[in-house]
Amino acid sequence: MPTESVAVEDLTIDDAATELARLAKEVAHHDALYHGKDQPEISDADYDALKRRNDAIEARFPALIREDSPSRRVGAAPSVTFAPVVHARPMLSLDNTFSQEDVQDFVASVYRFLGRLPDQSIAFTAEPKIDGLSMSIRYENGRLVTAATRGDGTTGENVTANIRTIKEIPKELPRGVPAVVEVRGEVYMAKSDFMALNKQMEAEGKQTYVNPRNTAAGSLRQLDAKVTASRKLKFFAYAWGEMSDMPADTQFDTVQLFKDWGFPVNPLMKRLNSVADILAHYDDIGLKRPDLDYDIDGVVYKVDSLELQQRLGFRSRSPRWATAHKFPAEQAFTTVEKIEIQVGRTGALTPVARLTPVTVGGVVVTNATLHNEDYIKGLGNSGEPIRDEEHDIRIGDTVIVQRAGDVIPQVLDVVMEKRPADAAPYEFPKRCPVCGSHAVRERNEKTGKLDSVTRCTGGFVCRAQATEHLKHFVSRNAFDIEGLGSKQIDFFFESEEEALRIRTAPDIFTLERRQQNSLTKLENIEGFGKVSVGKLYAAINERRSIALHRFIYALGIRHVGETTAKLLARSYGTYETFAAAMKEAAPLSGDAWNDLNAIEGIGEIVARAIVEFYKEPRNVEVISALLSEVTPQEAERPVTSDSPVSGKTVVFTGSLEKFTRDEAKAKAESLGAKVAGSVSKKTDIVVAGPGAGSKLDKARELGVQTMDEDEWLALIRG
Repeated sequence: MPTESVAVEDLTIDDAATELARLAKEVAHHDALYHGKDQPEISDADYDALKRRNDAIEARFPALIREDSPSRRVGAAPSVTFAPVVHARPMLSLDNTFSQEDVQDFVASVYRFLGRLPDQSIAFTAEPKIDGLSMSIRYENGRLVTAATRGDGTTGENVTANIRTIKEIPKELPRGVPAVVEVRGEVYMAKSDFMALNKQMEAEGKQTYVNPRNTAAGSLRQLDAKVTASRKLKFFAYAWGEMSDMPADTQFDTVQLFKDWGFPVNPLMKRLNSVADILAHYDDIGLKRPDLDYDIDGVVYKVDSLELQQRLGFRSRSPRWATAHKFPAEQAFTTVEKIEIQVGRTGALTPVARLTPVTVGGVVVTNATLHNEDYIKGLGNSGEPIRDEEHDIRIGDTVIVQRAGDVIPQVLDVVMEKRPADAAPYEFPKRCPVCGSHAVRERNEKTGKLDSVTRCTGGFVCRAQATEHLKHFVSRNAFDIEGLGSKQIDFFFESEEEALRIRTAPDIFTLERRQQNSLTKLENIEGFGKVSVGKLYAAINERRSIALHRFIYALGIRHVGETTAKLLARSYGTYETFAAAMKEAAPLSGDAWNDLNAIEGIGEIVARAIVEFYKEPRNVEVISALLSEVTPQEAERPVTSDSPVSGKTVVFTGSLEKFTRDEAKAKAESLGAKVAGSVSKKTDIVVAGPGAGSKLDKARELGVQTMDEDEWLALIRG
């Protein structure tokens, strides 16, 4: 199930795989909108947050890194409207930094990689990061021959005719330049020209444009170069691609040569040595930002020496010798009129502040996310204060909001001096506002802290979650019902006809019976037909008997992915045994609870989520109705009846020397044993290697059979 609200440190391996798939899809979607259509849906800050989350999950689960990961991509595929151009040298993106500490780490990493002490001997260039469209312009023998957008970093779009209309870009270079020169930089629209264009559009009764960056990108992609010429686009040169001969030894000197060749270069570019000077220049550019006639969103730092750049080299999608230090988002003051709770498709209860409308950087803001219960109280993920003492958020407060583009922004702080005398602390709901089911916060088994997100436990009965649960229920690795896709689920769910309505999983299996006595026949509804309806009923009936692990997975219990569902099926054998154990484990203590936690691969977070699911009476009611239509099969047992450990529960502890923990587990399971992570009364054997501690002590206390590795090997070899 989707896990976008779960902290990275709380993700299970199933959750992490699901989240990485979601992030890959979402980032690709936004890349296509930004680079390909010039129509971004979210701000740079929100986009950066998506990529940082992806990187954090990959750092924790490196084995899950996907081929389509955002960490392996640059930009987006070029548009088919223009002919493709393969870049002689890839146009890579830059890593981003967001704080002084990040900049210090970047500089330190350069010295560390080169094996040098941080003695300020390495120079860096610092220049504004232009918010425009990246461009590579190729000259051969001094003549402009090709101009291409970044595209996906390897292949861009041929926009040569349009680039020729930009007066600031020379069509020929002076004598003496290298035979092949690729100058790279940013095409942008000046703020003054953007305002003038919008006034013209308004006077003509036409729709105005949103911002200079999108307008510049759209203007450059016009099929008619005359339209591009009318938009007064401009250009800053700051880098290069293929060069048949390098005309200088440093970044700064090469860019200054571009100026001599007729290219505009940014006058705020400086060469600096110390972190203090770099950060001072960042602050100075930030102060100048409102008065500049072009949009910038940060400052770019690069190692100045081209020799050192070459030694530092590249990561998969970015150079080690450069980074972009982004500016913080724009802010404004407004009032919290009320706080509402939205329920997401995963059951997450998200508080949203309804604000007195305020304009922030040209965008009218009326709503702001408050993230979760702790954020309202002024606490971070680890319980640390994120605002000054007592700066919780209350209805009536005057707050500072931070812009996040055209999507919902966030509240940063409260102006305590303006707090109304009768403003009361906000009470976070303990029940779902949509369905009334109890809402819970899970607890991390390792840290003991509560999950930051409060979730509705009414998975099957909560309307906010119901359609997504149904789509999960019929998905390929669950019930896999052919003919019940996303579109069909939406149709059946929204139907007002009793004979057509599917609101919970059991409704799927009663559909054919309800249709027999109905005047509203499914086969007469557009998009279905007699043949397709017959196939749908057949597909449904084929799933009236289903493997136990598929049944458990289909229930949509939070944190229970395919792997976990198989573990549960193998451990409990039948659904009746599993359901009874979950009911018995409800107090979160006792043998049933301990047995659930003891299953190798099931931690307290997963165990708590399962038990909480079964504590909700309406979930149990839906499952009961489902069981009257469907029979979960008994889990298959390995054919190892002659094995001396078949059916036994085994715990491995200590530092195993004869085999790895994974090898031991795999071998035991192949012989029909169940491998648990902790010792309980139901444990049959504890295999103890050197350094075994509390688990071995508990086994002796309970009278469980213990043995060393050699004895275990002798036992299973017979």
